[in-house]
Amino acid sequence: MTRPFTGVWPVAPTPFTEDGAVDLAGMRRVLDCMVDQGVDGICILANFSEQFLLSDAERAELTRLSLEHVAGRVPVIVTVSHFSTQVVEARAREAAAMGAAMLMMMPPYHGALLRADEAATFEHFERAGKAGGIPIMVQDAPISGVTLSVEFLARMAREIAEVRLFKIETPQAAAKLRALIAAGGDAIEGPFDGEEGITLMADLDAGASGCMTSATLPDLIKPAVTAYLAGRRHEAKAIYARLLPIINFENRQCGWRSCKAVMKEGGVIASEAVRHPTRPMHPETRAQLLELAREADPLALRWGR
Repeated sequence: MTRPFTGVWPVAPTPFTEDGAVDLAGMRRVLDCMVDQGVDGICILANFSEQFLLSDAERAELTRLSLEHVAGRVPVIVTVSHFSTQVVEARAREAAAMGAAMLMMMPPYHGALLRADEAATFEHFERAGKAGGIPIMVQDAPISGVTLSVEFLARMAREIAEVRLFKIETPQAAAKLRALIAAGGDAIEGPFDGEEGITLMADLDAGASGCMTSATLPDLIKPAVTAYLAGRRHEAKAIYARLLPIINFENRQCGWRSCKAVMKEGGVIASEAVRHPTRPMHPETRAQLLELAREADPLALRWGR
């Protein structure tokens, strides 16, 4: 099957100043760096963008800034997740009107216990699709606390025209991707690997056509994805093996702070600040991350130097 959505589509970090304000100039530099990394698309306002630490006004400003600044150089995915379907519809309409290529959303949840049932979740995605009229990537992530069965995801793909892509971040992601592709067939136009590529090879073997990494080293991960999709699995495996130490360290030790640290060190952004209640990395963790980054030599580590 030929899948229209392939390649590496990383999440853009949201830079802050040392006093916690959104760094708009820094955001433009982040986007320029990502375009120079050769990414196939950019995702904004996702969890690795610290979306849960942004006000509604900041989200709207960042959406407009990002779409205007990227200006069609690569497609932009706008994350619109919210428990309220009405809010998601408004975000979907606004993002589509400003030129977003795609929406990404998690199922509706709030806090530790508030969840929508399956029928309401279906309607949530259906209404978002009608509001935006552009493709939707379903983010199947443990952070939501919602279990989305393969059968339910395949049904949404078959019955909601805009639901075409699936970013699978659950445990045993490869098994779920394989089952989803089997159940959904041609309706699954973009089965994606997530979690910074930590399960990349297994997910590609399961049929993933794309990968949503952080913006730390997509320029180094992309050759592995390109080689794999061109049938050169052995080459892809060798590239991935060289990168796995830093991918693992980012995913297990740093989270979204890793990209900011690398971009700060590389002169892309002026500050790697995160917003409270999250805390900066321990200096030893940061030093270990940068040691691995210097060995890998991603563009973000030297882009602004």
